[in-house]
Amino acid sequence: MLQFQIQNDSEIPASKQLFDQIRFAIASRQYPPGHRLPSTRQLAMITGLHRNTISKVYQQLEENSLVESIAGSGIYVKVPNPEGAGQRDNPLFQDYPAASQLIQKSLDELLSQGLSLSQVRELFLTVVDWRLRSTARVLVTVPQRDLGAGELILQELEQALVIPVQLVPLEDLAATLAEMNAGTVVTSRYFLAEAEAVASPYAVRVIPIDIYDYSQELALIKKLPKDNCLGIVSLSPGILSIAEILIHSLRGDDLFLKSALVSDNHKLRHLVRTAHTIITDPASQPMVLQTITAERDDLIRRPEVICTQHYIGEKSITTLKRELGLGESWD
Repeated sequence: MLQFQIQNDSEIPASKQLFDQIRFAIASRQYPPGHRLPSTRQLAMITGLHRNTISKVYQQLEENSLVESIAGSGIYVKVPNPEGAGQRDNPLFQDYPAASQLIQKSLDELLSQGLSLSQVRELFLTVVDWRLRSTARVLVTVPQRDLGAGELILQELEQALVIPVQLVPLEDLAATLAEMNAGTVVTSRYFLAEAEAVASPYAVRVIPIDIYDYSQELALIKKLPKDNCLGIVSLSPGILSIAEILIHSLRGDDLFLKSALVSDNHKLRHLVRTAHTIITDPASQPMVLQTITAERDDLIRRPEVICTQHYIGEKSITTLKRELGLGESWD
């Protein structure tokens, strides 16, 4: 069971601390789909919060389509709705015995329903064609308020998938989808419910990605000396917000924490002059290093810069490649 930590002397309400920690656990797959969350009694014992407060946090998570309540059983991480029948079939699986058996079983069932071989073939070709057209247009969508997170997703997907990827603000997604025949929308699990609500009238799939759990970075933060000044720099205000809550929950007032958007030159300059350690993302690292060089005459010490290697969880990249038909070699 995850050990959630609540800082009672924080300006951040305890309920928001707990909400964001559980949301992070879901988004990073520490709590995977179908996982049963602790009971309110268990969580009250861990956090010291009143069970009514925890119940309200669970209700908020349910309202955000992150969890679902099953009467008499508990609270579970919501499992995304499966795609329509047939959409997971792929002709390349014919090279594998298990896939071949699955296709044969599907074929037998369709024939038993009175379809001809020609009709079955047409159905399969239609699905394959639809999937190919979906792969041809891949959109990343996030709310306008956090386009930085979208930029991180886009850069990592283009590198991993080696296909063009387009970033579209969630507020503009409907207009973009209205002009498409087919496509695939990719978004963070944080924004899945919003993206599905927009995309449901159109011929597109919405595939969520899970964010990297930052386990290595959090382990490093645990070891930082007391009173160390830690700087966090990112393209994404959302990342900065959750990082501040997680780090404060982890270390309380033991660390001096400063954060800056990479686009905020004034705050970035102040941060590099005062931080002992700076954690940043690959997209922001060049500007961080450039700012350190520009401020070198005013630096008492050069801060150590640690660049995170990922924003997207590794399993999500693998899943996305499979869903788009871009898997590794089939040899």
